[in-house]
Amino acid sequence: MLSTVSHPVLDEVKSEPIAAPPIAPSLELSVVMPCLNEARTVGRCVEKALRTMRELGIAGEVVVSDNGSTDDSVTLAEQAGARVVHQPLKGYGNALRKGFAEARGRYIIMGDCDDSYDFTDLKRFVDRLRAGADLVMGNRFAGEIKPGAMPWLHRWIGNPILTRFLNLLFRTGVGDTHCGLRGFRKDAVQRMNLHMPGMELASEMVIKSARAGQRIEEVPITLWPDGRDRPPHLRSFRDGWRHLRFMLMCCPTFLFLLPGLTLLLLGLIAIPAVVLAGYGVFTTIFGPNFMYTASLASITGAHVVAFGLLAKLYAHQVDPVFRDPRIESLARLFSVERGLLLGVDLILAALALGLPVVTHWWSTSAVPVPGQWIFAGTLFMLGLEAVFVSFLKGVFELQYEDRKTG
Repeated sequence: MLSTVSHPVLDEVKSEPIAAPPIAPSLELSVVMPCLNEARTVGRCVEKALRTMRELGIAGEVVVSDNGSTDDSVTLAEQAGARVVHQPLKGYGNALRKGFAEARGRYIIMGDCDDSYDFTDLKRFVDRLRAGADLVMGNRFAGEIKPGAMPWLHRWIGNPILTRFLNLLFRTGVGDTHCGLRGFRKDAVQRMNLHMPGMELASEMVIKSARAGQRIEEVPITLWPDGRDRPPHLRSFRDGWRHLRFMLMCCPTFLFLLPGLTLLLLGLIAIPAVVLAGYGVFTTIFGPNFMYTASLASITGAHVVAFGLLAKLYAHQVDPVFRDPRIESLARLFSVERGLLLGVDLILAALALGLPVVTHWWSTSAVPVPGQWIFAGTLFMLGLEAVFVSFLKGVFELQYEDRKTG
């Protein structure tokens, strides 16, 4: 059920500053607000959050993570009772990560301080966290979006497409993956090992939560028109691309392995299939030109597959949340020595197919079966690829081997 609250933009800030709750040995809740020139609204948001925690009997604090404001945001936030921390590194993600690191509460609720989110609606988030959820996402689409609160492009195209694409890749089950109002356990966010500096941190948090097997829940919320008198920091196409780019880089299977395997297999199958079907001569559409194209496709596919395998191996070493047992098994199977043997076998097969063609050409100056020569050349290149990729994989694992034997 949606909470019935007054319009946040119309609420007045009390004339007397609201004192922050005293710092207890262990606070239950920290409300973290990233801030960059939000003098019109930051005091109102801080006051609402502190008042709500006081009314609910929650020992908590408001942490405003300032990202270099040049207006009176810092002064107004402190007067309203917030603890202000400073992040000189620009970016929404950098500001939030600084706030998370400085938060003293067992739970953290994050939200923009432009008054578009209702900070009197903290109880439902806290109740879900107390019940064991690791991440509680606000869902604007399951709740209510007030007129003028979200641009048409974001509401009907940007957010739905990005949410569906993220769920296609990572199966999070979250209906609004880019909502800026969300709560989580502090120990859970520490396990997420967040790195992204910009808006894509919103995607990173959901992806890593899902990959780590954390319990994710949603609550419907209301999105109000913000109280800014300036354009938003969000840039639709720039930040949308940053989200999309990050999702792809977190999923080498979709980005590399699937298209690479498709190109590799189709290219390899096409050449002998054309020859066996009686084509492969210059007078047919499926002649040498077609087979050269198939050869290039298969070699390109092999490159892309190698990129994908190495990307997954690297991602696992950089961040354990991306651990993939299937890739671990494949990495153990594809040792440097086995890769060399595979490469040598492919090269020998290429020589066995290609030498008769070379011999015939040397004696007659003709190539009767160009498909055989093209297929031999393809196998030869794939053999070289296997040799060098096996060595490159060994380079990737040098440090890992040192840890295993150290």
